[in-house]
Amino acid sequence: MNIKKVGIVGCGIMGSGITQVVAHSGYSVTVFDINEAALKTGLESIRFRLQKSVDKGKLSIEKRESILAGIRGTTDISDFGNCDFVIEAVFDNLEIKRKVFSELDNICPKHAILASNASSLSIIDIAAATKRMDKVLGMHFFNPVPVMKLVEVVKTIATSEETVEISKEFGEKLGKTVVIAPDMPGYIHNRLTAVLSIAAIKMLEDKIAGRDDIDTALKLGSNLPMGRLELLDMVGLDTLLEGYENLYQTYKDPKYAPPLLLKQMVAAGWLGRKSGRGFYIYDKNGNKIG
Repeated sequence: MNIKKVGIVGCGIMGSGITQVVAHSGYSVTVFDINEAALKTGLESIRFRLQKSVDKGKLSIEKRESILAGIRGTTDISDFGNCDFVIEAVFDNLEIKRKVFSELDNICPKHAILASNASSLSIIDIAAATKRMDKVLGMHFFNPVPVMKLVEVVKTIATSEETVEISKEFGEKLGKTVVIAPDMPGYIHNRLTAVLSIAAIKMLEDKIAGRDDIDTALKLGSNLPMGRLELLDMVGLDTLLEGYENLYQTYKDPKYAPPLLLKQMVAAGWLGRKSGRGFYIYDKNGNKIG
């Protein structure tokens, strides 16, 4: 299948990042969000990131304008009626995703592939809301999408090999390295890293070590670009909490049990960089200040 038009459902942190990467690769992109305010915020974040790349000499003004010209924002999901490939990037909530996929199934052309950016949910549970389960799979990007090279393509028991191959080729055309992951909550990466992240939070919660020391030890000892707690702030603590709860409910394994500190921080609205406070404190531009 020749993919020409791509749809993105959700223009938040992940959706806007996916939109940017897809448009940068030369595809025509339609991105949807539920209201004009959310859509405007997402589109402005794309412009901001592109301008930073221009300022650093990593992107030409002409390429920036070409990318932006390839993006169309909408609050009408029926605008996906001519899309060949649609990626859903809404909250990691099964019922919300099932509702979205049911709508997409009715709107999109019969040949269209529907992919979910779910990070901890079973894709077959999402696919079951459609009449095209052979054309549904997971396509899990990582934050920040324009920077992170990995994409997990998640094949369900119903996903056709053709759908997997088309999606793998599409991911590679976006400049990503694609791995094929099992349809088990957490897939490959998150099942591994959830254990490390929870251990770091528990270490802080139990006052075994301080925030900065935990992050410095992991960053320098494992040659990571940033500390674990700093990374969790970037992902979003509410997103992580929901993901860990999904893992724990699925596997009933204590190593996936969300720490009390994480639950308390989410309850307080300390969601990380996006709210201005998480394990660290941030200014309005997302720069760490404390």
